[in-house]
Parts: sequence; C-alpha cells; structure tokens
Amino acid sequence: MSNQEENINLPLVHKGKVRNVYDFNGNYLIVASDRISAFDWVIPTLIPNKGKVLHKLSMFWFDFVKDIVPNHIITGNFEEFPAELKKYEYLRDRSMIVKKANRVDIECIIRGYLAGSGWKEYQKSKTVCGIKLPDGLQESSKLPQPIFTPSSKEENGKHDENISFEETVKRTGKDTAEKLQELSISLYKKVADYALTKGIILADTKLEFGFYDGHLILIDEIFTPDSSRFWEVEKYAQGVSQDSLDKQYVRDYLEKIKWDKSSPAPELPKDIVEKTLEKYTDAYEKLTGRKF
Repeated sequence: MSNQEENINLPLVHKGKVRNVYDFNGNYLIVASDRISAFDWVIPTLIPNKGKVLHKLSMFWFDFVKDIVPNHIITGNFEEFPAELKKYEYLRDRSMIVKKANRVDIECIIRGYLAGSGWKEYQKSKTVCGIKLPDGLQESSKLPQPIFTPSSKEENGKHDENISFEETVKRTGKDTAEKLQELSISLYKKVADYALTKGIILADTKLEFGFYDGHLILIDEIFTPDSSRFWEVEKYAQGVSQDSLDKQYVRDYLEKIKWDKSSPAPELPKDIVEKTLEKYTDAYEKLTGRKF
C-alpha cells in the first residue's frame, strides 16, 4: 500500500489487486489505487494517477448505462463526502461510497471480438469457453454476435477459471444466470455502439453484479482499460494482435521479457509506466470527450 492508503483509518474489508474496500457507516468506500495487475499478479510498480482514470471513467459509464440496470453508487463526488472522509485528500477523484451489495461470484465476460485466451482456444477447438464459433475466423475478428463467457471469481490468489453457462446456472440458479447474460450483453452493446462513434472498438469487457434489496445491480468498476480491451478503429486490422488502449501493453511487455508468471512479477521500467498511463488517459479522453 502507498503511505496515503495506510493513513486511511477505516476497517479494510477487502484488498483487491487494484481496489481497497473499506467499511463506512453501513456502506462501502471503494478506493481505486494506482496498482496494476497482469496474469493474476499485482505488479510492484505503481502507475501514477491510474486509479483516477479508472474512477472517472467508471463514473461516466455508470451514468451512461443507468437506464439498463441500477448500480451501487451513492456518490463518487469527493465534494459530497462526509467531513470525516474529506480529511483524506488521497480519496479525491479515486473513490466512491457505494451500497453494500451481496456480490454474485461470477465474472461476466462479454466478447465481441476474438482475442486473448479466446483466440488461443479457438485455434485449438473452434470454440470460445465451449461456445462453437464459425470456421475461418482470424485473430481480432469480429464475432457474428457478442458472446457471454463467464468465469469463476476466485479468492486467495487462485486463478479465475472460465466456466460454461451450465456451470453458471448450477452456481447461481437459472433465473440469475439468464439475467446476468441478458444484462451483460445489453450493457456491452450499448457501450460498444457508443464507443464506435468515438473511434474506439470495445473488443471485450468484464462486469460484476450483486444483489441489493432483492434486485441485481451493477457493482465494481465498468468499461475501464483494466476490465476491457479498447482498440482504435483507425489502427484495427484482422489477423494480428491489436495495439490497444488498456493494460495489454503491460502484458505484452511481460511476455517479451519472458517472465514465467509463477514467481512474483518484476518491476516495470519508467518508459513502460509512462506509456501505460498515456494509453489509459487516451482511452478516457477519447471515450468521454473530456480532458483528464
């Protein structure tokens, strides 16, 4: 933790790879740190201000999709925070007070294009997470329609694992599984259509939901460079991996230096840190039309 995080005198409920969740007056305070993770490891090097990009972009999207599904936000505006939180200047533009939802332990992944682990699987079996896809697709090809490919949400350093829709039904019940699928695809389509008008392809994304007052609501962060692949339309080409505005840049660097992914992650050099922040900021500015 950075010193500023250590100074926050509230009960820490959960320390995630990037976010810290604190108990606050019957709600949660979620703080986006400047940590970055790759291949399920937290990198020891911070990306300065990255947490602010994640926070501001999430707030933009929560507002944008609120007609599709309610969310957990009470406020993400530091000026509206109670006095006891305002003494922590670190929280400004990187934290939100949210309702305590009962999290559904499924990561809702929606893919509109063939990339990453999906592409690897397709080459072997013409499937992604067991879903049969047409022959002849290439790396980065657009899929005939977006597909819902959930994964398990594991704790204690275990790797999240892709699971079938049938397994999701087993874990959540049929009604919840169908609702997760329907909401995830609706959210993906709305944001992907909008992103295209800004010259950005939303290749895939990960969403999380929870129950609050008996209803499914959207939680965590949404449509950020940490949870999505963003490609620029003008640079897009089928058949190759894309230069993306997200943390793929860090993953590519770690692949290039042949890190084994089973021992603690190495520090990132200064140029990789700067370029990563530049990509995150670029995604924010292009998608929102606002200066960071």
